Amino acid sequence: MKKTPLKHLIFNAQAAILIAILAQFTLPLGPIPLTGQTFAVGLIATLLSPKNATQALLLYWLLGLIGLPVFAGGSSGLPVFLGPTGGYLLGFLLTTLITASLLHNNSITFFKASYANCLGALATLLVGTIWLKYQTSQPWDIAIKIGFYPFIIPGIIKAIGAGILGLTVKKRLEKAKIFLN
Repeated sequence: MKKTPLKHLIFNAQAAILIAILAQFTLPLGPIPLTGQTFAVGLIATLLSPKNATQALLLYWLLGLIGLPVFAGGSSGLPVFLGPTGGYLLGFLLTTLITASLLHNNSITFFKASYANCLGALATLLVGTIWLKYQTSQPWDIAIKIGFYPFIIPGIIKAIGAGILGLTVKKRLEKAKIFLN
């Protein structure tokens, strides 16, 4: 098995911490809060390879599952993961895979970075809404009304912001000969 270089482990740990920090920025919109997590996940997926972005997300999940208050609003534990908002946490995995895969080893423009992040954000919303529907036994129209529609515009804004900031940071790090992948 190929060993992961120490610098990747450090970047991945920093990325997990970034998700945890931005998860604390919440705005309640009914039962599902608007958080900074989605921005952070898109940002790390723009900066890191699919493997490293996924490892960072898995570390973030692990920190929350063992009881550290890293999920939205300082929550933690298995009940959060299995509760009505758990699908959004699971959807982050698709975001990292979709976004990082589309951007890894390709020439990246601001448009591509924003587009890839929008696709990733859409994946999170879809998984989260489906999970919400089944966890709360709500009819589809209600689940979509409370778990999808309110997050479309903020999701697009955060996705474009993550794409632009991620690409800007990536270019500056490469110019300084600091390579994340």
